[in-house]
Amino acid sequence: MKLVTSETMRAIDSYCIDDLGIPGLRLMENAGAGAVKLAERKLGAVAGKTVTVVCGKGNNGGDGFVIARELRAKGATVDVYLAGHRDDVAGDARANLDRLGPGVVVELADGRSVGKAAESMARSDLVVDAVFGTGFKGTPMGLSGTLIGQMNACGRQVLSVDVPSGLNATTGAAEGECVRATWTCTMGFPKRGFFLYPGRTLAGEVHVVDIGVPQKAVEAIGVKDNVLTAGEAAALLPPRPDDANKGTFGRVVVIAGSVGYTGAAALTSLAALRSGAGLVILCVPESLNDVMEAKLTEVITRPLPETRGRSLSKEALPAIAGLLESADALAIGPGLSRDPDTQALVHQIVANVPVPCVVDADGLNALTVERVRSRAGAAPMVLTPHPGEMSRLTGRSVADVQARREDVARDVAARSSATVVLKGAGTVVADPDGEAYLNPTGGSGLASAGTGDVLTGVIAALLGQRVPATAAAALGAFAHGHAGDLAAAARGRVGMIASDVLEALPRAFVDIEAGRDKRRSA
Repeated sequence: MKLVTSETMRAIDSYCIDDLGIPGLRLMENAGAGAVKLAERKLGAVAGKTVTVVCGKGNNGGDGFVIARELRAKGATVDVYLAGHRDDVAGDARANLDRLGPGVVVELADGRSVGKAAESMARSDLVVDAVFGTGFKGTPMGLSGTLIGQMNACGRQVLSVDVPSGLNATTGAAEGECVRATWTCTMGFPKRGFFLYPGRTLAGEVHVVDIGVPQKAVEAIGVKDNVLTAGEAAALLPPRPDDANKGTFGRVVVIAGSVGYTGAAALTSLAALRSGAGLVILCVPESLNDVMEAKLTEVITRPLPETRGRSLSKEALPAIAGLLESADALAIGPGLSRDPDTQALVHQIVANVPVPCVVDADGLNALTVERVRSRAGAAPMVLTPHPGEMSRLTGRSVADVQARREDVARDVAARSSATVVLKGAGTVVADPDGEAYLNPTGGSGLASAGTGDVLTGVIAALLGQRVPATAAAALGAFAHGHAGDLAAAARGRVGMIASDVLEALPRAFVDIEAGRDKRRSA
């Protein structure tokens, strides 16, 4: 599903009105009608219910006026408050304000009656937030800030129209007071800020209303932000034919582990198997092989030359090159160590890797963006940095990376000619052509050592099953996050660990596949 920023939504609206001749009033009517339908789904019949609608002076307020009119027509008791004077309302919003008739809307321009608004909210079955829309940036001030605070304090269910007032729809930031919505009824497309923090928590349950934007408008503007829906994730799953054998589902080579970090190698290898790989071969330092053989029943291990520090040596290159000749995918990096000899091995492998490859952890620490870009051949590559690793790759501070996650991921993807998975709260997947996906699954339970190693194995398995790099990364992040959600539900976010996510992967893929089966039967 496409995501929009405030800028792209404004461009789409303008294209619909100016180039396609769709009246703005029609779009506003569709928006209001969609919000009322959502209210009816959540509240049941609205006749006899009491609703407070708080409107701003712009088009978001115009949507609110439509909602108030429709609710009144359905028998609800509706109190409407305007954060300003009616003479400040213009255009389509003014037309819908006038349609409500005289004496319906209480103006709060001078600050009087603000107490009445709070009293109305407190006794309402529903409060509708229509103060600020997608164009809002900055900090709500004065009367608007007061009204937002009242909505948060009223103790009632709040339906935000298009975006919670006070939220930056592009960045997900809230610089001051921001409505904490129960539901957000967003128009046309979900907004990017709903999948970035703190917007992801402030928007509540997000519902998208079709307001009649043609696909032609999306194509004309060139929207490149996306969120993978459950149905889209299901469509990306590789097939599992009944007459298959283990070779059908890919041979994945994993290069991981060093003394003290055998767990990273184990988690990556097992995650690849749990994500559908037919065969997984783990390359480990020779002195650790007995440990890994005892630890991993289903994984083939290959003991290889090691350094004095018991990490893989560059002398292992010929054996690894031989294994890659018959491999379908490679995962490299988890727990490898930063030994210079090991990092030299990473340089040589990445420079000439003949199969799709995912690079994580110490694999990334051995590389630069330029080295990734200059690799020989055209084998797809996926980089999976966390914010600290992205900081090292780009020279930006971690704070800057976190403030501009999608932009930074896109920049590195373009410069490296690789797919980039910037991990963390609101994982971003970006490809070299500028398409980006914000992952909707997962939560704070994934903030635990080893969960990134699990993600590496998931993506590697999908690459080995011939899923294209960006699709493998987006689907992998979705499945991994859903497994995290399942583990959190079973174990709690405090106590869950990476192996809980690993064990939840089969259930996660069952859930995703169920979505595919529903699509087939529809």
